[in-house]
Amino acid sequence: MKKLLLLLCVVALSVASAKTYAVKFLAPSTINGTELAPGDYRINVDESKVVVSNGKQAVTALVKVETVDKPFDKTSIRYQHEGGKLNVKEIRLGGTNTKLMLN
Repeated sequence: MKKLLLLLCVVALSVASAKTYAVKFLAPSTINGTELAPGDYRINVDESKVVVSNGKQAVTALVKVETVDKPFDKTSIRYQHEGGKLNVKEIRLGGTNTKLMLN
């Protein structure tokens, strides 16, 4: 019983440390080699990794989380064109002062 309680506490702490945000890709976007169709996605940030999912598809990537002085007015995505694809390099989360730098 103690082991089960300890396991539940560990799971609860790991879920509590992860942060979830919403983002909308307006064009086909590539993250970590996986192309995501335009649409609404959830972003789960947990320390140095990010999971971008929409229920049908999910992709995990390493991320550097940066905090800026002033909160962003809206969510914006910075891309880099490579091989005819839009690779997501940075996501600025609206209403927060959090910037995600994807590797």
